[in-house]
Amino acid sequence: MDSTFTRTSAPFSLKLKHPLLFNKSRSLLHFLPCHTKILFKSSHRLQGFRCSSKEEVVFDESAFEAQRLQLDAQARESMAEASIREMGSSSNAEGVDPKAWKWVIRKRIWEFMEDRNYAQNPRPVHHRIPNFVGASAAAENLSRLEVFVNAGCVKVNPDSPQKQVRFLTLTGGKKLLTPQPRLRTGFFSVLESHMLNPSTILEACTSVGVAKYGMPIGLDEKLKVDLIVIGSVAVNPKTGARLGKGEGFAELEYGMLRYMGAIDDSTPVVTSVHDCQLVDDIPVEKLLIHDVPVDIICTPTQVIFTRTVIPKPQGIYWDKLSPQKLDQIRILRELKTRIELETGQKLPCGPSEKLPPTARRSRR
Repeated sequence: MDSTFTRTSAPFSLKLKHPLLFNKSRSLLHFLPCHTKILFKSSHRLQGFRCSSKEEVVFDESAFEAQRLQLDAQARESMAEASIREMGSSSNAEGVDPKAWKWVIRKRIWEFMEDRNYAQNPRPVHHRIPNFVGASAAAENLSRLEVFVNAGCVKVNPDSPQKQVRFLTLTGGKKLLTPQPRLRTGFFSVLESHMLNPSTILEACTSVGVAKYGMPIGLDEKLKVDLIVIGSVAVNPKTGARLGKGEGFAELEYGMLRYMGAIDDSTPVVTSVHDCQLVDDIPVEKLLIHDVPVDIICTPTQVIFTRTVIPKPQGIYWDKLSPQKLDQIRILRELKTRIELETGQKLPCGPSEKLPPTARRSRR
């Protein structure tokens, strides 16, 4: 956790009279996240939410956080296995994995940051968007950008090094759009400062806080995103080519926002990183069609305008999406079904892959 942020540990109760959940014209269920609505419709449950009475839904912070940490650990283990497998294929004469070179760069950055103590908790930073020393300074540089100052709605990734960006977005009177980690429990949540108070705004910048205070949205939401902030493991300041931690969620989120009409090619993409994460060996010609380039890089010491000419993704590339990932992300299945119904054509599917388990609902 970034030392500049604090988190309360008491359970948070969502009452029927809560202004974010109820008004005269809409029912409670209209506002609750999909996984919370299930409490009223069946005996299925998701860890983190429990019904204490007919009048109250209680957010169990401890259960949510324990599950999040467990799933994150499983995801990192799976990514570690994938990196070994894909990097190993590069030494073979046949069957070289096209993603092997990415893992070489990621591994070098992660190890360098740990060795030089540029990393901050959570550590080790391997298989994460690395939290770095100076993340708050990089966020301050980002907040002075004209594209940030003029933005009304900012989409920010949920990782630790961008906590201060989320905080500055909310305290700057802007709408914050942030995804649930790994899209495992829903889609995006919207937060605004008027939904919070001084004692909760810091917590609202964490994954737990998003789940507690955020307003979930769906694919039909009419939204215009003015700026996208994403985390990176490595980025090329000359070309804007970027590498994430290897799960592809930044690309999926970008593609879904394109489908919703919330963004287009002109929407600026910014990343905040440590200066040591700037590299010159990301080959543009080896990038995949769904890789998202960045327009601006903010570090603790400088701001770089990449003037990238790398094309931005136009949506979801279904032929790159494995059936396993599709099975784990409900919102993607919903989008796929919708497009197939609209077009009358079945969408392609990508090759299989091994993924860690995601949140499972259990019966009481």
